[in-house]
Amino acid sequence: MGKFLEAEKKRQTEFKKTALYFTDAARADGQFGGRTYAHFLPEACVSENLYSEIREPAEKHFSDFGIQWHYQRANLCSSQICCVNFLYPFATRPDALKALFLPLYPTIKHISPIEAGYFVTFEWIGQENYLGEKMGRGGKRMRGANFTSADAAVKFERNDGTSQIVLIEWKYTESYGSESKVIASSGTDRTQIYAHLYDRADCPLDKALVPNYSAYFYEPFYQLMRQQLLAHEMECTHELDASEVTVLHIAPKCNTDFLKITSPQLIGLEASAMNVWKRIAKQGKFTSVSTEDLFRPFPAEDYPDLSDWWNYINSRYAWLV
Repeated sequence: MGKFLEAEKKRQTEFKKTALYFTDAARADGQFGGRTYAHFLPEACVSENLYSEIREPAEKHFSDFGIQWHYQRANLCSSQICCVNFLYPFATRPDALKALFLPLYPTIKHISPIEAGYFVTFEWIGQENYLGEKMGRGGKRMRGANFTSADAAVKFERNDGTSQIVLIEWKYTESYGSESKVIASSGTDRTQIYAHLYDRADCPLDKALVPNYSAYFYEPFYQLMRQQLLAHEMECTHELDASEVTVLHIAPKCNTDFLKITSPQLIGLEASAMNVWKRIAKQGKFTSVSTEDLFRPFPAEDYPDLSDWWNYINSRYAWLV
């Protein structure tokens, strides 16, 4: 278990006990897997894991599009909850979203709706089963569970008139060990699922740099490989009329546990996992930024209606400042 996660458990527990954003009932310990944890909310108060102003609209968004909340939704250290708390306020604010992303993507002309009028959406799996992953019951796919999902997605038109989709991989307290993900708990050989995409001549990964396919089956590289393949297939089909689809990785700078290079065959390429992936992904198709570097420059003073949210974010995720 990572040091950053341990620190966040204590920080979030204290925040729950003292912050005015929670009801008295929510301050009690929560349960998960038959055990009681201070950094979990009671099940009846699970909605309070979200910033108060976005609770109802975010719940409706997830319900309307059949998006699954992760099974640890009551966990104050949940990565999905963190992602929604940071990004959902921008779902109906394209002006603020442009201000947030313009330093990363200076060619943005304007932000475009990505789904039913929303400018940010969550757990995006693509309009088709591009990766050939096993279908669920009734031949349906589920966003947020059992399929490769981007934690969030945005779309914008560039100054040259073309459109770009950005698939966002959001991290918070994650850290990973060096266990191979080749064989699933069900006994499935995962290499067989994605081999048809990896073997193609237009594979978006640098196979000359890393010729061994099995090297990718260690987290977080296994996730990043699937995200990159999804982005590439979306781009090939011009999904939502996009000319380009790229991956953006966002994680706290202070979570140094995440820097570990977990795949034995990738050790030595670079000093950190993200720098390794920058070399593996084809030029321009992958960007990594720390949560701090993305959000600290955001001109919150220009958006007074977001001031309470901004105070909440900087209080709850105090490492941001």
